[in-house]
Amino acid sequence: MRKKNYKGRCEKRVFGKCSDVCRTYDPIQYAFADELQNRPDIVEFYCNVPLEGLEKGEYMTDFLAVKTDGERMVRECVQRKHLTKPMTLKLLDMSKEYWNRRGIHDWGLVIEREAKK
Repeated sequence: MRKKNYKGRCEKRVFGKCSDVCRTYDPIQYAFADELQNRPDIVEFYCNVPLEGLEKGEYMTDFLAVKTDGERMVRECVQRKHLTKPMTLKLLDMSKEYWNRRGIHDWGLVIEREAKK
């Protein structure tokens, strides 16, 4: 989840299951876009979907995907080190509530793998 007008480094790619150019801003988003493209249970997906009407500012959800059974799912990409930050938790809660109000209950996080020690 990021601010709507996020100005960080961006990689643009085209996927068959994404109707628009997919803009990824970090390695987690980049890898998950590939995973969605390759999953047989995903019909289409959208990147950086605006959360409209929020009181706390303008933000975007990382991925909204449509499954073969018509169910929609939402995934937010988060770095492991940010999971303990209060603002990150507040934004994730805000996203989950936003999508629950719109009838999407398959909401989850995508976190990078833990480094092997």
